[in-house]
Amino acid sequence: MKKPLNYAILKYFTTVKEACAEDVIEALKSEYGNFKALKKKAVVFALMTAEANGLLEETRFEMDKEGILKVYYRAPEEGAATINKYIKG
Repeated sequence: MKKPLNYAILKYFTTVKEACAEDVIEALKSEYGNFKALKKKAVVFALMTAEANGLLEETRFEMDKEGILKVYYRAPEEGAATINKYIKG
């Protein structure tokens, strides 16, 4: 059984140094591509919620070639430990 999308997003951050919403979408689209919530706006909201809850932290900002702001996040050690404690596999 597939884990909920928000769980998969959080778990992804325990496997990478940092990522932005576009990275998350690219990484999860093969398994979750048919989910309505795997769209940039919903993923950004999930990342901001995880940050507000102390699971992720912002690492840097950059503008893409279209002038759109990309925010990068990472799971700090404590956040990654919490994610791994509650989300197995």
